[in-house]
This record gives sequence, C-alpha cells and structure tokens, in this order.
Amino acid sequence: MGSNFWEMLLPPAIGGLLALVFLALGLRAGRRRRLVENIPTSKTSGIFIGLVEVKGTAEAEAPLTSFLAEKRCVHYAWTVKEHWSRTVTESYTDSKGQTRTRTRRESGWKTVASGGETIPFYLKDEYGAVLVRPEGAKIEAATLFSETCGRGDPLYYAKGPAWAVADSDHRRMFSEEGIVLHAPLYVMGQARERGDAVAPEIAEDAAAEMFLISTRTEEQVSSGLSWAFWGWLALGLVFGVGGAAFLGRSGSAVWPVAGAGGLYLAGVLGGWVWMVYNSMVDLRQRVRQGWSQVEVQLKRRHDLIPNLVGLVTGLRDYEQRVQSEVASLRAQMRATPPGVEGPDYAGVQKTLLAVAERYPELKAQESFLRLQKELADTETRIALARGYFNEIATHYNLRLEIIPDRWVCRLAGLKPQALMLAGEFERRAVEVVFAS
Repeated sequence: MGSNFWEMLLPPAIGGLLALVFLALGLRAGRRRRLVENIPTSKTSGIFIGLVEVKGTAEAEAPLTSFLAEKRCVHYAWTVKEHWSRTVTESYTDSKGQTRTRTRRESGWKTVASGGETIPFYLKDEYGAVLVRPEGAKIEAATLFSETCGRGDPLYYAKGPAWAVADSDHRRMFSEEGIVLHAPLYVMGQARERGDAVAPEIAEDAAAEMFLISTRTEEQVSSGLSWAFWGWLALGLVFGVGGAAFLGRSGSAVWPVAGAGGLYLAGVLGGWVWMVYNSMVDLRQRVRQGWSQVEVQLKRRHDLIPNLVGLVTGLRDYEQRVQSEVASLRAQMRATPPGVEGPDYAGVQKTLLAVAERYPELKAQESFLRLQKELADTETRIALARGYFNEIATHYNLRLEIIPDRWVCRLAGLKPQALMLAGEFERRAVEVVFAS
C-alpha cells in the first residue's frame, strides 16, 4: 500500500517541480524581454554609467584571424567533430523469461578539436566609439564556416588532428562562429569608467541583469525572448497538468487536472503582476536617471564658461563686459525637469561663435579652438541626453496606457512623465557685444 502510494505520488511531485522550474524560466525570459524593450539605444558619445544598450559595428586596431574561415574578426570559436558508428550485440529477457540476443546500430559525432579567441574591441557608431570588454558576456555570433568532408579532402587533416576516434567513419564536420570586423552588433551591458582614460567602457558586472553581445538585431533578440517566455510557460502547464493526470489515473482525472491547471495559472498571473510592477518601477527609475544625465552635461558645459572668460579677457580689454555676459549665461545654467516650474537654460555655442566672428584673431589661438570644440561636443552630448530622456519617457508613458500594463500601473500609483520640448529646452542665446 505504501509502495503504491509513493509510486503514485512521485510522478506528480516531479511534474509539479518541473512546472515551477519552467515557470521561473518563463518569467526570467519575460523580464529580460521587457528590459530590452525598456532601455533606449544610447549613442556611443552619450553613454552613461549603468546598464546601457548600444548598436554599432565591431572595430579593432589589431583584429584576430579566425582558424577555419581565416577572416579578420574580434571573436571566433571553432570545433571539429568526427563521426563514428558501430554494431552492438546485447542480451535481453523476453516476455516468456527466455534469454535472447539482438543487435543494434549506434552512431554519433565526437568533438576531436576545438578552440577560439576573443579580444576587447570598439563598438563604433556615427557619433564615436566605446570600448567593449567581452569577457563573461553571452556572445551570439554568426556562422563563419561549416563543412563536412572525408579523408580525401585536404581540409580533413589540415585543420583536424592526425589521429582518429574509435569506430571512425572518417568523416569530419568543421564549424566556426565569430564576429567579423565591421559586423553590426547589438550590445547590452554595464557601462563603467575606464581605468586608463576618461571615458566609459562596457564590461562584465555580476550585478547587471544582462551582458549580451549579439549579431542579431534588437527586434530579433526581443522576439527570441518572447518565444522563450511563452514556450517555458506552456511547458510548465503541460508538466503540471500531466502530473495531476497521472495522479488521477485510477479514477476520474478531471478534478486533479483542473486543480493543477488552475493553481499553475494563478502562479502565472501572480508572477506576471510581479514582473510588470518591477519592470515599471525600474522604467520609472530609468526616466529619472535619464534626466540626471541631462544635468550632468549641463554641469560639464557650465564648467567650461570660466575658461571662456579667462581666454577672451586675456586677449581683449573688455573684462567687465565679458563678466556681465557670462553672468547672464550662468543665470541660465540650471535646468528643471519638464512639467516643473523653475529656471531653464540656453546654449553657449552661439555666443562663442559670435565672439569668434567679432574677433577673427581668436581663431588662430589653439586654446580657443580647443575650447570651441569642447563646447560643440558638449552641446551634442546635451542633445543626445535630451533625446534619450524623451525616448525613455515616451516609452514609459506608453506603458502606462497599454492594457493590461495600465491596470498594474494604476494599482502602483504611477504617473506620466512630461517630455522635454525644444521650446522649453533652450532660450535665446545671450548676445555678446563689445565696445570698440
């Protein structure tokens, strides 16, 4: 009686455990899909410290040469497999208790050689480049080489070992994946400050949700995670209901199956609410972080203004007038988030250009040209930060309205975020006029 009880209980227990495992895997895939959708693509010159998403091409000053395809790349991994087959004779006992023998054919592929190499590389877009250190990343590479051949092919021994596996059929499969130079990439990972330069880099971080380097597009990555989400949940339902059906095989299985199915769907609903709520809170935090990046760039620009004062006053005797104009610029330095009343700011690029036009001799000064370039770069950084903020705020507002996300958002009390409009973002540049 006890033995039959445990025999009946064990399969449902295994089915229930597998259902929980598949549920967890499904929610994990769903959480990652929402993360991919929630993070706007950053430009390389506008990367901030934290989890970022970047697109560009793979570049390296000293690229690798792949082993099989012999292509210039930043990452490659290759394998050589050899096919084997053999006839196996085995003894067995039939239904009448008599010992008999039978033969069967076994075959398969065995890896006889493998290797690969990966180097740090730069991800380049139209705004610049950022260093990527791929150690610890999940790399989704493209197929560079795939060929199966026999001993008569020069490739067989040229790229494979001289020895053979037991029961070899003398057929080998050569395959290689990699990331070739200039290949378009999608990268999501943790950005941090470089140790050798005042610049960010993307590298492994144990606390980061994802570190992915993929030759697939963002849409393909998101679609793959979506399929994984629904696939894992469906498998969990099958195993959970299957275990309950096994438990009720001696009688009516309707109630065990209905109970198991209802319990599993309740778990899916609870997990989904938890996933959506955490995703929206994370998205709201990223909106705030996006605004903080605008303030960082404003501070960077504001710190350049004293350099403008020192440079111009050192070449012209108009210090009082310059100080007055710079004071006006500084008064507009601070910015406030959209929808909040307070002082705004204006660009200084037009002001600097006006000074350069009035005094052509400044254009020959190296320090002035360097300052002008820094200010131009800063204005670009501010524009990128503004674009990033508006993009993530738009996505956040859209999530607040989409059903069924809006139901969870209302329970959490999440509110829309106003966008930063062009008219609100800039004021008229202060005119710099010097008396002659």
